[in-house]
Amino acid sequence: MSEDIRMGPVRLIQGIEVPSFFYGTAWKEELTETLVLAAIEAGFRAIDTANQRRHYYEEGVGHALSKLLGEGRLKRGELFLQSKFTFAASQDHRLPYDPGADYATQVEQSFSNSLQHLGTDYLDSYILHGPSLSQGLAEADREVWRAMESLCKAGSVRLIGVSNIGEDQLRLLIEFAEIKPAFVQNRCFARTQWDAKVRRLCTEHGIVYQGFSLLTANVSELNRPVMDQVIKRHGCTRAQAVFRFALQLGMIPLTGTSDPEHMKQDLSV
Repeated sequence: MSEDIRMGPVRLIQGIEVPSFFYGTAWKEELTETLVLAAIEAGFRAIDTANQRRHYYEEGVGHALSKLLGEGRLKRGELFLQSKFTFAASQDHRLPYDPGADYATQVEQSFSNSLQHLGTDYLDSYILHGPSLSQGLAEADREVWRAMESLCKAGSVRLIGVSNIGEDQLRLLIEFAEIKPAFVQNRCFARTQWDAKVRRLCTEHGIVYQGFSLLTANVSELNRPVMDQVIKRHGCTRAQAVFRFALQLGMIPLTGTSDPEHMKQDLSV
């Protein structure tokens, strides 16, 4: 790996340096290890995963990291690792915890399992994969958040956050939290002005917005003639235009491309 490959700008979030672009590992299955290696080779230094075997192969991420770290090609401190706790309703039968245990124990077991998968003794970011309800917050959500705060206070996690959350739910979480979320990670739709309401609330409270599915959730909008004009004017790809736009809005974008050339193109924005 050439020494001059770097992840571009970083952002200072709660005093911690965070790369400005994440590589997402959902739905990669047996290709996870190969694609994480390719992403890091391309210059990504932030990897997003989850202990949710239904959609992620977290162990595959760990296999890639073990190779890189074992060969001395990178140091653990040069990487930003983010994983998630996922409620049982969004898992399949391959649960990373005892579903009969209380929620604090489930978080502890899932987190410990993630550390084992990734071959590390801490995570840079730990995310609640989504509230247990589609509206409001349940006691389960509060118990999970308190358990995540405990991990943060113990130094096992540097930053905590939440994913797949609506504006009203986020407002309730902010009011309840002792340690407010550093991140909100949401699927981002052009038809909602790129999740404008949630992003506005994030801005008000110093929370950084991570946007995923920026391309796949907006296929029709990105195929409009105005986009052809944009990419022609700037001499870029459609994906590059979208990711640059996201950065200018203050987001941290995620990409899950499986094409090594696209990885480099995406980072070049």
